[in-house]
Amino acid sequence: MKRAFTMIELVFVMVVIGIISAMIAPNFQGNSLREAADQVISHIRYTQHLAMMDDKYDPSTNFWFKHRWQIRFVKNLSFTNANCGVANYNNIWSYMIYNNNSCTSAGCNTNPNKNEIAHNPMNMNQLLSGGYNNDLCLDNSKNPASQQSMKEMRLGKKFGIQNISFSGGCRSNTRYLSFDYLGRPFNSFPATLPYETATPGWHKLLITPCNITLSDGNKNITIAVEPETGYAHIL
Repeated sequence: MKRAFTMIELVFVMVVIGIISAMIAPNFQGNSLREAADQVISHIRYTQHLAMMDDKYDPSTNFWFKHRWQIRFVKNLSFTNANCGVANYNNIWSYMIYNNNSCTSAGCNTNPNKNEIAHNPMNMNQLLSGGYNNDLCLDNSKNPASQQSMKEMRLGKKFGIQNISFSGGCRSNTRYLSFDYLGRPFNSFPATLPYETATPGWHKLLITPCNITLSDGNKNITIAVEPETGYAHIL
């Protein structure tokens, strides 16, 4: 014979669930490392979206593939009081989303021009950059409205990130990913050919997962970006 739950039993279960939720909730609400990882994953996916919507193929040049959309992680190099009128942000981890439209056959400028940086889709007056080497002043009052950086992308200041490392299928010394019009991730720009698989010491089209590890000095969290699909997720 089937026996239904009594009202007392249901209330007891609800109380237990409430207690467990109350115990678990603080672990999520104050987890700045997880918040940083979730934000980075969102921006990796947005970079991939931009690449798929904005095919950079140009038959008039033989280096069109160097213009692809990319997400790059760097330490701000030389923001100082004199430059921006704010506290010194030297060596603070940040990242940006941009494409190298200024690339030529001779190479690419690794410091993007402001017109190469993506706009924040939630606020078109902001650029998707945490600043880099004085290209974007960290004090937005020093910039025109259309050239303002995002404090959320200054991971070192906003989330306390002290180190970012690339491993797995990624090159540890460049810390960036680019995407083609199919959404496939690349770990660097090929020198002469638009599509090349990994070669010793110089990865190109990603063939194994790229692991991006964020550290706050005490704990780590790792984001994996899968080859071919570019799917980004937390390990």
